[in-house]
Amino acid sequence: MAKNVRRRGRRRRGRKKGNWFTRLKTWQKVLLCFACVLICAVISACLYVMAKWDKIDTQEINAEDLIINQEVQAQKNEDIDLGEGYTNVALFGVDSRDGNLGKGNRTDCIIVASLNNETKEIKMVSVYRDTLLDLSEGTYQKCNAAYSYGGPVAAINMLNMNLDLDIEDYVTVDFGAISDAIDLLGGIEVDVTDEEVRYLNQYLQETADSAGKEAHFLDAGGHLLLDGAQATTYARIRSTAGGDFTRTERQRLVVEKMFEKARTADLGTINSIIDAVFPQVSTSFTLQEVLMYASAYSQYTLGENMGFPVDKTTDTLSGLGSIVIPQDLTSNVAKLHEFLFGTVGYTPSSTVQTINGNIISKVEAARSAPQSDVEEYDEEEEEEVYEEEYYEDTDDDSGSSTGSSGSDSSSGGSGTDSGSGGSGSGSGEESGGGSGTGSDSGGSGSGSGGESGGSGSGESGGESSGGGSGESGGSGEGTDDGAGGETTA
Repeated sequence: MAKNVRRRGRRRRGRKKGNWFTRLKTWQKVLLCFACVLICAVISACLYVMAKWDKIDTQEINAEDLIINQEVQAQKNEDIDLGEGYTNVALFGVDSRDGNLGKGNRTDCIIVASLNNETKEIKMVSVYRDTLLDLSEGTYQKCNAAYSYGGPVAAINMLNMNLDLDIEDYVTVDFGAISDAIDLLGGIEVDVTDEEVRYLNQYLQETADSAGKEAHFLDAGGHLLLDGAQATTYARIRSTAGGDFTRTERQRLVVEKMFEKARTADLGTINSIIDAVFPQVSTSFTLQEVLMYASAYSQYTLGENMGFPVDKTTDTLSGLGSIVIPQDLTSNVAKLHEFLFGTVGYTPSSTVQTINGNIISKVEAARSAPQSDVEEYDEEEEEEVYEEEYYEDTDDDSGSSTGSSGSDSSSGGSGTDSGSGGSGSGSGEESGGGSGTGSDSGGSGSGSGGESGGSGSGESGGESSGGGSGESGGSGEGTDDGAGGETTA
């Protein structure tokens, strides 16, 4: 009997039916399911972000390729203080018709954006594109040429050298991306003057065609809701009073309006913007860096903005064209650092001081050049290096001339032309033939005789000829400079 009891005691317990999951307690099952869903969501989000990021043209910049002035890099001078809490980024706007965002493009927009990492305030400084600066190794030209010569790295180095900055990253945007983003945001509200409307309508069709959009022309100025093509054109015109200075103000205003709209946009809109804009963007930021900055996006605020140089003058000089000249680069750089970083009494580096001296010498040499040298300079030579820029001030290039009436019965009057495409006219009392001259290419002249009539035409380069017939059968011929020549009966 006892033996039988021991046998029953050694009988093995039967296995529970089902797998390991079914044997878990309810709360364990719920927790496990939640963890699995979370992991899948994270993986899906990562794949989604990586797929979006692949649309961007990312360019890694090697540290050895960057130029940062020695005193700024080493922080040897206690006055040289950019602050560890600032991140400085170069923003470039280009008009690429073939999708290329690298060198060969002219930068119509050059902005230094400085982020205060503690307060999350962003300040912007527009560098006027025609500012005479050192591009590299003593090459003094308009600063927007740096990007065309060497792409974003050369442009960053130009900013670092001339402004004592420590920029390491950039973002380049095609103007088509601006147009797309504004349309997806529902447009931006801007106060537009009647003068701005005039030029906006003049160039709107070109912008719309380039962006593949329909042009909607404006009737008058006022507080307007601008679509993408309208806002992009508004930001690029410089034919109004103030030229490039007011254009950069409009550019910063458009960026501010876009920033305000984007902060309140829903996720679906942001996703659409990413799909449309990312293929038209080039940057040196890594995905990890972008995600880090994006995580605090709602905390960012836009602070004040300004144009550089603050103290400036303009001139048209032989070999340089129409340029913006910093009136003492060192004092302008000091004001820049006070504006961006709050550094009062900033002492620019020796590099900036050297560049300042070279700019002064370059300008003085160009201004003292013989007049003939200045007249021989043709800014079209510069345009051969770069593709023709858009939204220029065409008013200054339009020719206008009048002819002077002839005072001799057998001599022709002379006309003068200023600007390309001008025309001249003259009249003789009896038989004079008119003559015209052009001080620029494309000038033309014409004349009419008082009784018999005569005619003349000017040719490229200012040459002109006059002919006439009348009672005395006089004829006139103009010289190269357009003055009325001697006549014979």
